Amino acid sequence: MTGTVLSRHAPSRHRHTRHRGDLVVLGVEAVLLTAAVVVGAVLNQRGAGLYADAAPLYATWSPHVGWGTPAAVLIAVAVVGPGSSWARTARRGPLLAVSWLAAVAWTLALALVDGWSAGLTRRLTVQAEYLHEVPGVTDVAGMLAGFADRILDFQPDSWSTHTAGHPPGALLIFVWLDRIGLGGGTAAALACVLVGASVAVWVPLTLWRLNAPAAARAVLPYLVLLPGAVWVGASGDGIFAGVVAAGLALLAARRLAGVLAGGLLLGYALFLSYGFVLVAPLALAVLTLRRQRRLAALLVGAAGVAVVTATFSLAGFHWWEGYARVVDRYYQGWAAERPYGYWVWANLAALLLSAGPVLGPALRRALIAARSGWHTPMAPRPDGGPPRSPVGRLVQRIHGLAPAVLLPAAAALAVVAADLSGMSKAEVERIWLPFTVWLLVATAHLPEPTRRWWLAGQAVTALAVNHLLFTVS
Repeated sequence: MTGTVLSRHAPSRHRHTRHRGDLVVLGVEAVLLTAAVVVGAVLNQRGAGLYADAAPLYATWSPHVGWGTPAAVLIAVAVVGPGSSWARTARRGPLLAVSWLAAVAWTLALALVDGWSAGLTRRLTVQAEYLHEVPGVTDVAGMLAGFADRILDFQPDSWSTHTAGHPPGALLIFVWLDRIGLGGGTAAALACVLVGASVAVWVPLTLWRLNAPAAARAVLPYLVLLPGAVWVGASGDGIFAGVVAAGLALLAARRLAGVLAGGLLLGYALFLSYGFVLVAPLALAVLTLRRQRRLAALLVGAAGVAVVTATFSLAGFHWWEGYARVVDRYYQGWAAERPYGYWVWANLAALLLSAGPVLGPALRRALIAARSGWHTPMAPRPDGGPPRSPVGRLVQRIHGLAPAVLLPAAAALAVVAADLSGMSKAEVERIWLPFTVWLLVATAHLPEPTRRWWLAGQAVTALAVNHLLFTVS
């Protein structure tokens, strides 16, 4: 019962109306984006403290082309054309491998529009980034034990901006890369690209494991040509998106050993970003959609998260203590001046540029599919037992929804919570990448004849952003 099938067999007399609805949503997106750009320009001119020259994006206006321009165009044409056709019939293993390679190529091509140095090598070497702190970490145990004490700003040994704003797991990744001989900006940037591009594998694999193969094939090209790849190459959030996606895919594994690995990864994700407590709705959605052993998977996955949390606590870093201090650090900087009244809605325009114009129409169709699935008569209990309890009925209703409905809904819930919290004022085009890729699962509900047009729109969005702006990670 996927939206893909529902859309394909919709009565012809309703198709024109449904397409019109998509175009209306596209128009609303255009109005939102235009308003965010115009109001942002006005506020910047008035010195309102947006700290984003090209609001709603954290970027500067800088029209340019580069070595990556022809490569990016060729990759987009190949994916929109033969690539999207091949995705419908190819065997799963080769399809996922080629998808990852294509996503890597797309991300690198976009980065090389800015040039090898400006687009990759120097991205993670500025003072605000993690690599600035790597040479000073000579004792990992000591670093973890004293990490929270260095979060607040205006101290002699305060962490740099990105390091202070995240738990120590993020810094540890780059420390470990350095320890194995992959130090420096180039290796760090390529790690972001390689891991970040893996969302084109993990998200479809999750759908396959949740018995939604048609949705997996439909969604895959949108993950390859992800406009957010502009920020995957290269920022630490690319790695974060890959880690979260891998953890969720493992939660859907048949064997509990895989579920445990997923719990460990998601537990580590909590120490990459404080905001990843909001991955919980996605994790619960995956566990609910499993066909069997849901309770066992929940317990095993939770055990994995607990192990990682306990390990960091024993090493001297307590997540809750770090979070309390990072809130104070947040308001020691630009967040104190960035107006909530602008960013609470302009963030959604930034998300739109990262997810692409397909986001609104896809979510609209997912909502239609959700309403249809929710009101489908519930099957009687196979054992002929008494009616389900209210909780049992709720779980059964949720489980009856397609993965291409429930996963985007969970991601949308996380985004709304992050937006309203006030802890996500600006820069969400990269910060929300781990949720953006799951929002795009809703593209499975698009009618097949329109998919290439929407996919082309995604590619044009990424190319326009990358060629008109110089983005900052």
